[in-house]
Amino acid sequence: MTPTDPEVMSIRQATADDAEAIADLYTEARVRAVPQMPPALHTNAEDRAYVARRIGEPDVTMWVAERDGELLGFATCTPTFLDSLYIRPDLTGQGLGALLLDVVEATHPDGYELWVFLSNLGARRFYERRGLVEVERTDGSGNEERSPDIRMAWRP
Repeated sequence: MTPTDPEVMSIRQATADDAEAIADLYTEARVRAVPQMPPALHTNAEDRAYVARRIGEPDVTMWVAERDGELLGFATCTPTFLDSLYIRPDLTGQGLGALLLDVVEATHPDGYELWVFLSNLGARRFYERRGLVEVERTDGSGNEERSPDIRMAWRP
């Protein structure tokens, strides 16, 4: 069995009780993603506070993929943007991102946009395979990391 087998994995909307695990996965994923992504600028404690705050915002929906109560990945959405999609680093490439993106697409029937770092070639290829197209490229002056990025869009 793989993590994406329906009998061992489920996707559900996150609750406030998931905030700490989501933040911990995010922190670990960002640390392990260097150099594909620039180093994160926040501590795990800051990530935990941020996720706890975001999960309660009315226009934010977080989806979690889990197996036996263990967080495998998550996606954070607003009505028009996919703000984040992260998979536990030891489980990338096993279809979890695609399953979470299926939920994002199903809940955003008019489309959505996202930002991805120019240096994150794996994520860019993943999104391109899913039909997202580049709509803007920046020098990174508008993001915290000051790293060049790309705005991509999915339109059904």
